[in-house]
Amino acid sequence: MVFDISKISGIGEFTVQKEKDRELYLKNGRTFLVLHRNTIEIRCDQKLSNLLKEKYESAMESRYFGRGGLEIVLAGQLSSIELADLVRLSYNLTA
Repeated sequence: MVFDISKISGIGEFTVQKEKDRELYLKNGRTFLVLHRNTIEIRCDQKLSNLLKEKYESAMESRYFGRGGLEIVLAGQLSSIELADLVRLSYNLTA
């Protein structure tokens, strides 16, 4: 699955910082999304994060955000609509 943030509505302005093996998406200088080749990392509520980790094998604790985030393998377990909702949530949680 290829992740394309341009297809997600409801997100305001952001900047992209490209690094060697990942892209950081920032709102007001704070990261709300980390895009790797096969995974994305987002900010997430702890209770929702725990629920998703129990439900999906492809969801795990974020390496970038730690307990305050979720890393999702883009293997197709979560639909594109669910991923878009999670990215919007992450954007809105980022101060």
